[in-house]
Amino acid sequence: MVSKIFEPVWQELGFDEPTAIQTAVYQPLKDDDSVLGLAPTGSGKTLAFALPLLEKIVPGDGLQLLILAPAQELAMQERTAIQPFAKAAGVKIQAVVGGANVRRQIERLKQKPEVIVATPGRLLELIDQRKVKMHTLQTIVVDEADKLLTDESRERTRDVVRRAPGETQLAFFSATKIPVLDELPKWFAVPVTLIDVRAEDTSAGEVQQIFLDAPIRKRVDLLRRLSHIDDFYGLVFFATLAELEKVAKILSHQHVPVAILDSELRQTEREQALTALRKRQIKLLLTTDVSGRGLDIAALPAVVNYDLPPDLITYIHRAGRTGRMGHAGWVITLGNERQYRDLKQLVRSRYQVERGYLYQGTLSTTKPEHEQHQPKKKSPAPAAKKEAVLVKAKKKKQRQRNRLNKGKRKKVDEGDNHDRV
Repeated sequence: MVSKIFEPVWQELGFDEPTAIQTAVYQPLKDDDSVLGLAPTGSGKTLAFALPLLEKIVPGDGLQLLILAPAQELAMQERTAIQPFAKAAGVKIQAVVGGANVRRQIERLKQKPEVIVATPGRLLELIDQRKVKMHTLQTIVVDEADKLLTDESRERTRDVVRRAPGETQLAFFSATKIPVLDELPKWFAVPVTLIDVRAEDTSAGEVQQIFLDAPIRKRVDLLRRLSHIDDFYGLVFFATLAELEKVAKILSHQHVPVAILDSELRQTEREQALTALRKRQIKLLLTTDVSGRGLDIAALPAVVNYDLPPDLITYIHRAGRTGRMGHAGWVITLGNERQYRDLKQLVRSRYQVERGYLYQGTLSTTKPEHEQHQPKKKSPAPAAKKEAVLVKAKKKKQRQRNRLNKGKRKKVDEGDNHDRV
């Protein structure tokens, strides 16, 4: 499947056999078919669409391949992943994303790249300024389609497609299937071939889904303890940026090596944070779903849900940051007993979530021996409960009578004083 011009790079990067999605979409993409490719996170979707589409590009003929990504980090990461193969094909590739210096991007566009990886907002801005010309475009890839085609972002994605020539090939890729993906011909006016390898893909490593009992007041301390585990480092997902920043400040004060990743940082700062995690210079990278989606960190040992994900799709994308390309990992969710029940209801039969225990610097699903022998607190017998309720009610009535009698005595005393006057 891998073209001869890419074989040296493929081998140098340590790749073995193509994954299921890479094999399944190769020929349809080369044949100019519009496709919807569904495959698990970490299954090599970027190279699945990049390699066959790079083979079709004619160097020097202007922009021919446009890849849309929902987040800046994902776009930059895809540019980095594709770069060695583009170089082997004699093709120039550039990232066009928000949060980066727009003047520098405009200057680089003068080199007339044949491939652009972009976020829709910045791309539309540069198209309107006539800095990006779409008339030579052959293919548009919509990566993380379940994110780019939500109600909030679908129109911007369609607006990009409208600027392209009518015969442009479309390719959509996602790890999860949302209803709009069944309606692609309706929204984009092209027939789309479904290629779904989620059931047959075996590229993911073994990932344990565990739940650690942690009331909100103890979660920061639990993160600190996790950071002290040998060879432990990971992404920590938060529901809000405010809570993320508060926790980051506490952990930094406790001398835990952490960094944050959020959309308000400059592109260089985000790249520095990711590099620090990849090089294990930090233990924890704190992020939100917006900033953390699609991140590819090789052999990442753990993902921590500081807050319970709002839905199954979010859980899948968080969990997909670990266990990539055959590597094992942990997905650790923090919460109380009610949230444990909510989590099991959320993931249902898709994942098996076990209770986890952190004891003496070791993370395990086996309950520590000292906890196994602790006697359970017995709940009061029904008769004792009933007696306690009756006593409580009796005391309440007594307090009410005392207040009433006190009021009556006060009125009598006031009447006596009046008579004496």
